[in-house]
Amino acid sequence: MPSRMRNSNLNCVLAILLAAALTLLSAGCHKPEVTPAPEVTVQAVQPRQGSISEQITADATLTPLAQAAISPKITAPVKKFYVQRGARVKAGELLATLENGDLSAAALDNEGAYTAAKAGYETATRATVPEDYSKAQLELTQAKANLDLNQSIVTSRAQLFAQGAIPGRDLDTAKAALVQAQAAYDIAKQHFESVQKTSNQAALESAKGQLDSAKGKYLGAQAQLSYTEIRSPIDGFVTDRPLFAGETAPAGTPLITVMETSTLIAKLHIAQLQAQQLFVGVPAKISVPGLDDPVDAKVSLISPALDAGSTTIEVWLRVENPKNVLKAGTPVHASITGHTVSNALVVPAEALQTASDGSKFVMAIAADNTAHKHPVTVGIQSAKEAQILSGITAKDTVITTGAYALDDGTKVKVGQADDEKKAGDDK
Repeated sequence: MPSRMRNSNLNCVLAILLAAALTLLSAGCHKPEVTPAPEVTVQAVQPRQGSISEQITADATLTPLAQAAISPKITAPVKKFYVQRGARVKAGELLATLENGDLSAAALDNEGAYTAAKAGYETATRATVPEDYSKAQLELTQAKANLDLNQSIVTSRAQLFAQGAIPGRDLDTAKAALVQAQAAYDIAKQHFESVQKTSNQAALESAKGQLDSAKGKYLGAQAQLSYTEIRSPIDGFVTDRPLFAGETAPAGTPLITVMETSTLIAKLHIAQLQAQQLFVGVPAKISVPGLDDPVDAKVSLISPALDAGSTTIEVWLRVENPKNVLKAGTPVHASITGHTVSNALVVPAEALQTASDGSKFVMAIAADNTAHKHPVTVGIQSAKEAQILSGITAKDTVITTGAYALDDGTKVKVGQADDEKKAGDDK
């Protein structure tokens, strides 16, 4: 019995070994199955020949074309406001008044002093000075007449004395009177010349100086009084009014802010090379949050100098806002049409890929339907298209969708991707 069991176990082992040998033999006789190369579905186009424009983009904030933060020149409580925030105002319109009782009194006092000075000037120029001049002139005339008279007396007595008609005493008396008349004339003449040249001019200048001084004080008081009237220097809307009537308005602190928002400005900072392509009047587009369509704009100013901090050029875009839809202070994204090339080789922007070293390349489909990497030189590039300067020709077919991470030499076919095809079937 044990002998039979041993024989049975041996037969089982031999059978297993035989089965294993047959299996190995059978596997060695068949060739291994070849896995077919994968085929990737991509979308591709041929480059087009046409024009392309560089789009210069930058972020900006809308600011008013004209703005005035009106500050009082004196510190005084607000007496009355005539406008509210949001009110439309005109240039020169009265917006508010400050307490001005003391300044009104000072202006009135100086006005009276000015009036008195004008009256004094009129008196000096028309009465006092002419009277002194006339008096000195009359005295000179009388002295001259007296001198002439004594001169004639001396002449006649000298003739009579020579004839022996009168004694020498009478001639000496006449000569003494002539000397006195000559002295009186000289004094009258000097006085007249003094009045004419010095006293008269000094009196006029003194009267004029007093008048000017009084006028200056009066105008200064009037100016101080005018500072209590707050008027708008521009047309626009009241955008800020931080105080209420009765509160004290400090000098130099904005009391009312007025903005002209019918025209807004978007101030951009762009690179110098980009700014060199622009000129005043170039069209632009402004993307505003909350608005579906971009807003038209145009370049209105290009700074003639670089910004010292950022070495960029400041460019202003003028945006018309007649209905006040746009609000000052809104952040926007601006796009300006820059340099344009009329006959360029253009591919879709999604066809461009970036290598690890930063260079650009596209995947082009060869005649055997395999994809190959083509390094390219890119010129003008926009959000949708890019100009190709070298690397491919207009006859090449470049992959637009499906080329990401695609190995060089991969088998491809042009068509819809599987997920797009499935979405179309579901629809």
